[in-house]
This record gives sequence, structure tokens and C-alpha cells, in this order.
Amino acid sequence: MFENTGKSNLKELGEFGLIRHLTSDLKIKNSSTIKGVGDDAAVIDSGDYFTLVTTDMLVEGIHFNMVYSPLKHLGYKAVTVNLSDIYAMGGKPEQITVALAISSKYTIEALEEFYLGMKIACEKYGVDLVGGDTTSSFSGLVISITAIGKVEKNKVIYRNGAKEKDLICVSGDLGAAFMGLKILEREMEVYKASPEIQPDLEGFDYILERQLKPEPRKDVIEFLQSLEITPTAMIDISDGLASEIIHICSQSETGCMIYEEKLPIDHSTQETALELNIDPTTCALNGGEDYELLFTISLNDYEKVKDSNLISVIGHITDKNAGYSLVTKDNKVHEIKAQGWNAFN
Repeated sequence: MFENTGKSNLKELGEFGLIRHLTSDLKIKNSSTIKGVGDDAAVIDSGDYFTLVTTDMLVEGIHFNMVYSPLKHLGYKAVTVNLSDIYAMGGKPEQITVALAISSKYTIEALEEFYLGMKIACEKYGVDLVGGDTTSSFSGLVISITAIGKVEKNKVIYRNGAKEKDLICVSGDLGAAFMGLKILEREMEVYKASPEIQPDLEGFDYILERQLKPEPRKDVIEFLQSLEITPTAMIDISDGLASEIIHICSQSETGCMIYEEKLPIDHSTQETALELNIDPTTCALNGGEDYELLFTISLNDYEKVKDSNLISVIGHITDKNAGYSLVTKDNKVHEIKAQGWNAFN
């Protein structure tokens, strides 16, 4: 199965390279398995519809820091980031299961607060918490949530359907969650140096909420359905726009052209980025954790979305040989590279 005889470092492959390495020779044994590894969710034939299944893990010290992550917000976020994957397949989430590894530093009251956040998210998005598991941990809190949803068979959306001349669209705005994280990290360092100084978070409400309490874009899916638009490919933005558009293009065997001037960046994101000496475009391309939807649509659907305040058209799909390109505001062309979140870096 594996012929490696040396000791390879996980950083050499990265998260998605590791997944490909470990799963590339998996064979589908059941006819009900329509889509396995490689998309936002697995797709299973359930007769009249497809069942969607996705799992996400959040690890203390890697994905969140308890110094600035309120437990209620963390519970809410743990649910919503999983629901985002179901929406990215064009589906409707219906159930979740929750597995926790908990260290002794957490009290019952703390876990009640965490569960309250999960319950609020489930209530808002009409999802049932139907089971899970708990165990102990030597190193903080580990959260693993599986989301289950369904989609009509003719409306499931994969990453691999983008075609040349399709328009590249994104919901909402980009980079805000990353800037919220940077502000939280800045204030944490100030607190470490001077615990008597109160955090200076005034004026950062929007970007902090995008980091601590992200919302999956159910509204965008409903909007597209109301216009009878089925995207040709779609993915949610968890690891950064650059990484996600490369996923779509590599699986669709296409290239892309994205225009910097078209990238939707909120004014608070822009101002904070400049204050911290970070290029706002870098935040939009590589920040991650926005949980917006990145998708492609037929050129014929442009008239339906051109005036929408939910969606921005940021570029178009090109021939595979054209590569992945960003046209800057000064009309220079640069290669897009995946520089977003890497779990092993």
C-alpha cells in the first residue's frame, strides 16, 4: 500500500497533500457512495435524494485560543463551520453529532456554556444534535463535529464542474476573519506583557464577530435557488480564497483569472489591515476562515446576479494552460499561489 521507507515530514505534503497521499488508492465498494474524499462533503445515495456528510475538527492551541475565545462563541462556531460545508454542496443541513475530548481544567459550567452556543446555532439553522461521544484529554479541548444534510440529486454541487468562460463569484466580503484574529492576537500579546492593561477592542466589532462567530451562507444558497441558478462548481472559503480557487480549478482541470479591483473587502478590514501594515489584498486572498461561498456560474446567468448585494463577480474561468492568475489594480498579472491556512505548517 505505502512504499515509503524514510521519515517524511508532514510539512512537505501539507494538509491536502497528506489527504491525497493517504486516500488516493481507496476503492469505492458500495454503489450508494456517490462521492468520497475530495469535496466539501461525502455524497451518499439515499434513494430519492443524496445524503451529505462532513466532519470538521477544532483543536485547542491550533484552531482556537481560550484566552480570547468565549465558550459560547466557540460552541456556535464549531457548529456553523461544519454547516458551511453542507451549504457548499448546495444542500440543507439537518443533523450533527458532537465528539469532545476534554481536559480536567474544564468545569461542568464551562461545558454548559459551550453547549449553549451549539444549541443556539442548531436552533438558528434548524439542525438537530443527535449524538456523539466524549473522552478525556491531556491537552485542552478537542472538538469534532459531523454534519449531515441532504440535497436533491439534480442540485448537488461539486468542486469539479467549472468550465472555461464561467464567471467566478464570491459571497459577502473577504479577509475580515483574518483581521479579527490579528487584533485578538495583538491584544493577547499586550496582555501577556502587561496584564493590568485592558484589551483595546473598540471599533473592531465587525471583524471580531467574523472571527469568533462566523455565519454559514444559507441565505446565498436560498438566493441562488430563487433565481434558478445552479453553480457549476462551489466551495466554502475556510483556508483562503487563493487556496479554494485552486481547489476548484485543479479538480475542474481549468485555469482562472481574478481581478484585484473586484475583490470585496469591507472598509473595516481595509483600515485594520493598513493599521497593522498588512496588504488588504493579501488578507482577502490568504486570510481564511471567512466561510463565504466561492462558486462559478454560467456566463448566461450574469444578468441575474449583477446587481446583487450578496454576490461579487471577481473573475472568470480560463483554459487549464493559462494557469491561476491575479490581475492587479495596476494591470499586472501575477500567479496565484495557495498561501492560506496549512494545518501542519
